[in-house]
Amino acid sequence: MRILHIITRLIVGGAQENTLLSCDGLHERGHEVILLTGPSTGPEGSLMARAEAVGYKIIVTPHLVRSPHPYHDPLAYREIRRLCRQLHPDIVHTHSSKAGILGRAAAWKEKQRVAKKSKLSTPHSATPAVVHTIHGLPFHPYQRAIINKMWIALEASAARHCDATICVADAMTRQALAAGVGTPNLYTTIYSGMDVEPFLHPALTREQVRAQLHIPPAAFVFATIARLQPLKGHDDLLAQFDHLLANVPDAHLLWIGDGVFRPRFEQTLREKGLTNRVTMTGLVPPQQVPQLLPAADALVHPSYREGLARALPQALLAGLPVVSYDCDGAAEVCLEGQTGHLAPTGDSHALCNAMIRLAADRPRALAMGALGRDLCRQRFDWRTMVQQIESVYTRLLSQESAS
Repeated sequence: MRILHIITRLIVGGAQENTLLSCDGLHERGHEVILLTGPSTGPEGSLMARAEAVGYKIIVTPHLVRSPHPYHDPLAYREIRRLCRQLHPDIVHTHSSKAGILGRAAAWKEKQRVAKKSKLSTPHSATPAVVHTIHGLPFHPYQRAIINKMWIALEASAARHCDATICVADAMTRQALAAGVGTPNLYTTIYSGMDVEPFLHPALTREQVRAQLHIPPAAFVFATIARLQPLKGHDDLLAQFDHLLANVPDAHLLWIGDGVFRPRFEQTLREKGLTNRVTMTGLVPPQQVPQLLPAADALVHPSYREGLARALPQALLAGLPVVSYDCDGAAEVCLEGQTGHLAPTGDSHALCNAMIRLAADRPRALAMGALGRDLCRQRFDWRTMVQQIESVYTRLLSQESAS
């Protein structure tokens, strides 16, 4: 198959890692892969060099920008239409909301053109087959209602111009359908894959990583893997830190990631005299994350919105139990009392109590991590993801051939 993947930017992030592994795997399986993306600049770091090293074709357009833009958006739409007409892809696969809106509209318009030219009765019978992955929905309770209404209308329209939608969690399907986006037969859940081996078999021991990070050997370490930015919940951890230390005197936080809030967090820690209780790694490349997780005893994920945060299966693959807000797809891997504990989203006190409960029974915490490792070992293997995505493509093209 000739497959055109479209994503807004190749920054360091879960949707981008998912997309690149999909492209890598499809390329490895003998398909012709082309990746269209926009400018990949920003404090999050770039994955462009990693993408270029694999060998499939990458096209960068300056017009595929992240935020809605009256000048760039029409040009990006026309660029996608031009590429579809030039490349004749069998599959156009879009990722994330902005690229998904423009990409599905442009690809479907070309699909209609092909159907008309071939005198087909319906655009669904023409290539390219149009596929979209929802890594996280653009509408959520933490932004203005008018913005949510706009995104819901755009997503509902785009869903009508799509042959299949892949969700990284069942929760995404439920939320999309509840908002009136698409119909049940449109959706397939395919968990976001990753290279599981580095998490299962880390290069360094717990003692070695702690020594490198200057973390006390006897501390109970809660790791967090997230950018230091709005809705990631680091403020909630700071607000409850005194309560945590009162109940878990050897508690230590390991924050993996960087972002715009870091200076403010560092100032708060200095004011509270807690700088020696929090280790911030700063921005690290994705391949370094499994090297850092052996330093932790558990993962805490206080994010307010995700599709299904990759941090959760990553921690479980590393044998760490997890504590998370019960948002979006978290409950699909954080099984209450089995692989970790859930707290109502935004209830920082309940989140902290869950952390205390986990640290209070350390043998049980180890058992939870072991169960989580078994749960995620195959489910989140990137090869499993690629095989499932390829099956979606094959089904769509078979349906088109039959019609």
